[in-house]
Amino acid sequence: MKPGRFAYHAPRELDEALALLKEHGDEAKVLAGGQSLMPMLNFRLAQIEHLIDINRLGGGLDAPRLDAGRIVIPALVRQRQVERSAEMARALPLLTSALKDVAHPQIRNRGTICGSLAHADPAAELPSVMTALDATFTIASADGVRTLGAADFFLFHLTTALEPEEILLEVAVDRLPDGTYSAFQEFATRHGDFALAAVAVTCGLDDAGAVTGCRVVAAGVAPTPQRLTAVEELATGRRLDEALLGEVAAAARDEVDPTSDIHASAMYRKRLTGVLVKRALADVGTQQEAAHA
Repeated sequence: MKPGRFAYHAPRELDEALALLKEHGDEAKVLAGGQSLMPMLNFRLAQIEHLIDINRLGGGLDAPRLDAGRIVIPALVRQRQVERSAEMARALPLLTSALKDVAHPQIRNRGTICGSLAHADPAAELPSVMTALDATFTIASADGVRTLGAADFFLFHLTTALEPEEILLEVAVDRLPDGTYSAFQEFATRHGDFALAAVAVTCGLDDAGAVTGCRVVAAGVAPTPQRLTAVEELATGRRLDEALLGEVAAAARDEVDPTSDIHASAMYRKRLTGVLVKRALADVGTQQEAAHA
């Protein structure tokens, strides 16, 4: 199928793009990578009057900024660009690890980090990763700029706090403190498919191997990325030994309440989440042992 008719706009300045969004509101959609939007238009799952292509915008929107304490990923940074960056891998290994599971290289060549976050598919990798990293989302409109945390940005299936006249301008993450490790685990029936469930973890460990704090986030089991706070509380202050890993797996199973669909039952996803949490925290423990070997 082909999309319905729409007017195409290709602004070269951010102010021009924001003015178009203010003028056309919910009759318009923003095109960055188009890896989610274009299939929806082609299948007539979405119909618009105006397409605002932001790929010609300048202002450094196509390159990450790595400062001493903070990493900023603007709206036009491609997923493949981050995946292939050694500097980004050192700064945000959790993001690099998760990107390898995002669809296929051809899609990651065009898809943007911010585009995936704005699409907010609950089974996608990047929303859970940014929740685990406690990211800040900068949103721009013709009326100004505002920032939100992940808990306020993701609202429901394919729904964020973005208003029709707004654009996700960038996402920013503080550099993780020394002694903080991360891991990403997911399971999909075929490589490149959406995950049946996934888990993103950041975890601080002291020299004795005890957890000083962690963020454990599941994907594919709720309408938005779900922090597993019971798991986090259970792990904090304890070593990541076999006894604890068994306990966190059980706690994760109890904490999620997924729904069944044609791909997997709710019970399967609960058990899978427990397995993935156990694997992710075990990976964190292995990383710390290697760092101190």
